[in-house]
Amino acid sequence: MKPIQLAAVAAALLSLSACTPMQWVKEDGSATQLASDETHCREEAWREARFRAWAYRPATPILLRDAAGRPFVAWHGGLHDPFSDPFLEESRLAHFCMRSKGYRLEKVEGAQAPRIQPSPANASGGKP
Repeated sequence: MKPIQLAAVAAALLSLSACTPMQWVKEDGSATQLASDETHCREEAWREARFRAWAYRPATPILLRDAAGRPFVAWHGGLHDPFSDPFLEESRLAHFCMRSKGYRLEKVEGAQAPRIQPSPANASGGKP
């Protein structure tokens, strides 16, 4: 098998495994406690991630021009700080909070991944 074919097969397998539905599970937890804890962790993670995003910005803005000559602002820094992205940081903090409360993330048994539904036959094709 050629390396490019091997890479394609590996990518397909990884994408299929990424669609597995997951759920937080705790041995002595109830559904209402799970909902309450998950909401609390998401809110606190959102708050902390947004605070860090405003409080610390390691890069400096610079003015660049695109191929057409239009100016735009880009954040440039020597090394990219992965903790400066508030969306990734929010996810990490929410998972940390749930794990610290005793939950673990497990596959949902017997559940199917959400499927994309086809458009109805009379739907427009997206052209004006």
